[in-house]
Amino acid sequence: MSESRKTTDTSGMDEFGYAQTLDRSIGKFASFAAGVSYISILTGVFQLFYFGFSTAGPAYAWSWPIVFVGQLMVALCFAELAGRYPVAGSVYNWAKRLSTGTWAWLSGWLLLISSIVALGSVALALQITLPQLWSGFQIIGDGTGPYDFAVNGVLLATIMIVISTLINAFGVKLMTKINSIGVFVELIAAALLIVALFWHVVNGPEVLFDTSGFGQEHPMGFFGVFLIAAMASGYVMYGFDTASSLGEETKDPKKTAPKAIIRAVTASFLLGGLLLFGGILAAPDLNDPKLGAADGGLQYIVLSVLGGPFGKAFLACIVVAVVVCTLAVHAAAIRMMFAMARDNNLPFSRQLSKVDPVRKTPTVAAIVIGVMAIIPLIVNVAQPAIFTILSSISIVLIYLSYLLVTVPMLRRRFLKKWPLPDDGTEVGFSLGKWGFVVNLLAVLWGAAMTINLIWPRQEIYNSVPPFAWYLQWGGVFFVGAVAVAGILLYRLKIRHQTGVLAEHAAAVAVRPSSGHPTEAVVTEKAGIDTRV
Repeated sequence: MSESRKTTDTSGMDEFGYAQTLDRSIGKFASFAAGVSYISILTGVFQLFYFGFSTAGPAYAWSWPIVFVGQLMVALCFAELAGRYPVAGSVYNWAKRLSTGTWAWLSGWLLLISSIVALGSVALALQITLPQLWSGFQIIGDGTGPYDFAVNGVLLATIMIVISTLINAFGVKLMTKINSIGVFVELIAAALLIVALFWHVVNGPEVLFDTSGFGQEHPMGFFGVFLIAAMASGYVMYGFDTASSLGEETKDPKKTAPKAIIRAVTASFLLGGLLLFGGILAAPDLNDPKLGAADGGLQYIVLSVLGGPFGKAFLACIVVAVVVCTLAVHAAAIRMMFAMARDNNLPFSRQLSKVDPVRKTPTVAAIVIGVMAIIPLIVNVAQPAIFTILSSISIVLIYLSYLLVTVPMLRRRFLKKWPLPDDGTEVGFSLGKWGFVVNLLAVLWGAAMTINLIWPRQEIYNSVPPFAWYLQWGGVFFVGAVAVAGILLYRLKIRHQTGVLAEHAAAVAVRPSSGHPTEAVVTEKAGIDTRV
């Protein structure tokens, strides 16, 4: 291997064929905070507790450790990849090196679409908490009208997305500073809340195994409703790859990003699990219907147990968590759009990949993502059930995009083509002899969870009237449509223009292994295999 293909700076982008255009300023805690804030235990646990509890009762909490074990296998695979390729749009760039151009583009496409929808659904969580903090946040109506809850939620979410767009467009330093402060507040609040809940425990541990009254009408019994309730945990514990997606802006990323990924998912599991179990054990009345209501849930338990100013203070911390989660989801979506655009892999790629020369951030992508995230929210005004379907589908797309990385990685291991040649560059993390087992478990888990998520159940995809078969099958139809549309777009148009744009290419172009010269804008490392 010639010296021109090596790099003396293992943090530099030249080894991947890209120029360093983004601001490399993120430290260790900020990298960890990015993963934690995307997972956002306070946002996810508080937003979805009511669903899990109303579906399977107190025993639903056991889905949390099960989901953690499965997602940890995925996170370990991602940590190994981050130790080699800490590049923006991590899932897309990893698939690009592990498989074909079609496979890589599809992984990026699915994650990009899911991130845009997820951004809106995360911001909608403000409606669950803000009006409980102060009735003045119920700007539309008094909350009792048929559309008050949905319309007000859309208004609050839109305001939040606009704020997130401005912060992300201003620069990564401001975003990570706000994000790190918010995560610090979230972690401290979660720890204090756990202590407070366990201090007020009134139920014995036996209630955590109580399944009475749940699953009696389901064909699969309690196991059937438990699979449904497990989505409340599955909808939370993802997004840890954000630490690597910000790799181009992280100091010493090959060592920092893998540790941040593993620490983020582990910390989220510990704190989130203790919150779940503590909340159930501290609930004054487990038969109270408010525990399974969208405007009640874990927030209701906190207010009931702590009451007054203490309960309000913790709810304020949940709002902080929602804010930083919105920032993190937005930031990850921006990096995915930027990564695909600089490879000329999206319509209007030159504009979408444009980096502000002063702030060194993809400003255009930040604005476009913000606008696109607001559009689906409009659906929530007249038909909240459809937006619920879209939100559920966005999680399916995320799990699918993860599979598009772990499956080709496992295939390479099976064919003994992993690890890929490192070209003399530093490797920050390796699974060693455990790699195949961990990778296999990650694939099996990802496939099982994807099937569980997309399963056309009325409880998920058509939970409120009017009941219609096409709503129940909405997940299957929409995921299929997104995937087919993506493949057709790539095969018929995008793949013919693929190649790193000149303004993002490394200074020295590398000839491909075939020996044929490339255009000045394409390098061997950054180029995409368009054969399939």
